[in-house]
Amino acid sequence: MLPEDKNKYGYLEALRNIVVIELLFSTGARVSEIANLRRSALDLQSGTVTIHGKGGKQRMIQLCNPDALFTLDTYCTLFAGRIAANGGYLLVNRLGNKLSDQSIRILVGNLAEMAKIGKKVTPHVLRHTFATLLLENDVDIKYIQSLLGHSSIMTTQIYTQVNLEKQKKILAEKHPRMRFAMAMQ
Repeated sequence: MLPEDKNKYGYLEALRNIVVIELLFSTGARVSEIANLRRSALDLQSGTVTIHGKGGKQRMIQLCNPDALFTLDTYCTLFAGRIAANGGYLLVNRLGNKLSDQSIRILVGNLAEMAKIGKKVTPHVLRHTFATLLLENDVDIKYIQSLLGHSSIMTTQIYTQVNLEKQKKILAEKHPRMRFAMAMQ
């Protein structure tokens, strides 16, 4: 892409949309937490995002993916003026206004449709996917609780139900005892 093309709104909008998806999926944050994220909450040198959650609680989340960090850095550079003019809110629309929760929900839904995913995708689905994938990769549920900003472990345990369904399917199909049972019939 030519340097002058990077200031065209189509490119800027696409970049912003990638940043929205990256932040939702990489942090597991709630849609309201992403909508209210300020530029000052993002430390690209250390790769951290400070999320201001429910009840005024703060949590810091590490962004480890180099592509995500590069995209965020590019976005922050190209949108610096708009971000500064908008009270420091990170995510802005073409008019320079802060993206609302509803704008982000619509954006995510539209991107899912364009990608022909075939299922309804919402910011909460990305949050749920974040938690479920961590759980499936043996991350301790207490750590997931902390990342999601849940006060109670009971809230986080909702994600274990999905994991139990997957576990049942795996055991029904792969456990050696299942082959033994069929051999006896």
